[in-house]
Amino acid sequence: MKTASATAIGAAALRAAHQLLDGVPKLLQDEVILKLLEPAVIQHIQHNPAVYQMPEASRMRTHVVLRSRYTEDALQQAFDKGIRQYIILGAGFDTFAYRQPPWAKDLHIFEIDHPDSQAQKRNRLAQTGIELPPNLSFVPVDFETSSINNALQQTLFDLNTPVFIAWLGVLTYLTMEAIDATLSFTGALAKGTELVLTFSQQKSADYFSRLGQRAADLGEPWITHFTPEAMEQKLRQHGFTTVSFFTPEQAARYFAGRTDGLQPPRRASIVHAVV
Repeated sequence: MKTASATAIGAAALRAAHQLLDGVPKLLQDEVILKLLEPAVIQHIQHNPAVYQMPEASRMRTHVVLRSRYTEDALQQAFDKGIRQYIILGAGFDTFAYRQPPWAKDLHIFEIDHPDSQAQKRNRLAQTGIELPPNLSFVPVDFETSSINNALQQTLFDLNTPVFIAWLGVLTYLTMEAIDATLSFTGALAKGTELVLTFSQQKSADYFSRLGQRAADLGEPWITHFTPEAMEQKLRQHGFTTVSFFTPEQAARYFAGRTDGLQPPRRASIVHAVV
């Protein structure tokens, strides 16, 4: 792969569509994504709003936006408990570091992603003049062939203190071997380490079958799925002692009182685990 992940750009486009098409309050306030994406992507959203309001696209958009909002809420709670390190696995075009709230200045943020995807993102950051915050480190890693542990040892990452980790929209593209290697690393980190990840259930894969086919056509097929029971078992096998799933009731609270018709996704498939 010599360019950024097409599916990562697609997820970023959905976050941009939320900024441009949905009402207020925003589930996720992300003005940075409107600058970071290529102008042609933003123009496509603006010129084709009906495409993004179709049921399939709307459901996927709420899933993508909600997973980021929930993760950032959980991150703030972890910060309040004393965590000062934040790893974003498969960061893609995530923008938290560039729109971070004042409380996050004491975090050290590590964006981990495939070297080619990360290089394209850094090029866009430079082209658009988006400022790189001093508390950010870029860590290039290929999940299938590289060691996250080895890569982080080249940074200021502290293995002896807990860390909050986000792993969103990535597992379904990885082999089980790569997933196990990553969970083995994260589950062995300092006690109190927290992980929020999303996973694909087979029913969800069927539900989003056209999107799955589109991802395969782009060379990024959905290859790994979990039931919630299998996901919990996997996490506990790798050292996580507390595992909780994001419920439909929790999701519904984020959408209470909306007047734009935006609905919570039917299956969020978000899990929060603690070492």
